[in-house]
Amino acid sequence: MEKKFRITVDGRQYDVTVEDLSETPSYTIPSPGDMSVPTTPTPAPAAPASAPGAAGPGDEASPLAGVIIAIEVTPGQTVKEGDKVMTLEAMKMKTAIISHHNGQVKNIAVKVGDAVEAGQVLLTIG
Repeated sequence: MEKKFRITVDGRQYDVTVEDLSETPSYTIPSPGDMSVPTTPTPAPAAPASAPGAAGPGDEASPLAGVIIAIEVTPGQTVKEGDKVMTLEAMKMKTAIISHHNGQVKNIAVKVGDAVEAGQVLLTIG
């Protein structure tokens, strides 16, 4: 089934044809004079399962995806909560990674130049 619409974007009009390819459409496109829009509730996505290597006690995780451009600590070094431990670059912006724990750096899981994802463990403080 095809429907034709005239859509205005930034003052420019476009004539479009939309074809429903499903056997049973999950929604209905309202006619131009109809102001009510039927909605079908979308179920919330399931919470992702914990990935292997997910952050645990003492782990410092990346707050966003980016590239590690500096590591300010070494294994065995003592750090306090609030100390800068790394610098991450994302979209040409530098973000300081700050320790959330007091303790000794047990493990550094990345090196300068590594691309990291949000939530990825960067180092462990014990």
